[in-house]
Amino acid sequence: MDFKLIKISTTVPRENADALRVALGKAGAGAIGNYSYCSFSVTGKGRFMPNEKAHPHIGTANKLEIVDEEQIEIVCERSKAKHALSILKKAHPYEVPIIDIFPLLDEDQL
Repeated sequence: MDFKLIKISTTVPRENADALRVALGKAGAGAIGNYSYCSFSVTGKGRFMPNEKAHPHIGTANKLEIVDEEQIEIVCERSKAKHALSILKKAHPYEVPIIDIFPLLDEDQL
């Protein structure tokens, strides 16, 4: 099945969330009809433990970290998705950000 839109979801430290949303908006993500820079966020706690080989933005090796994070969801045209994902990875402070990608159906595809 062909689809025109995807939803990108990632988590980021709260202090980096606005910059990431702006970068994604500049990349063309978040356009819905006559609106741009559209996104949805929820806050929560991220947990992780870097190992000795990691270069963490937050935390130290072998110590469990708990970080206030925002989960950002943003819609993107499939044709702009690779560019938006490239920008997300460059703008994200984590070495390896978690990125979920969901295909979105139009109503007429149901």
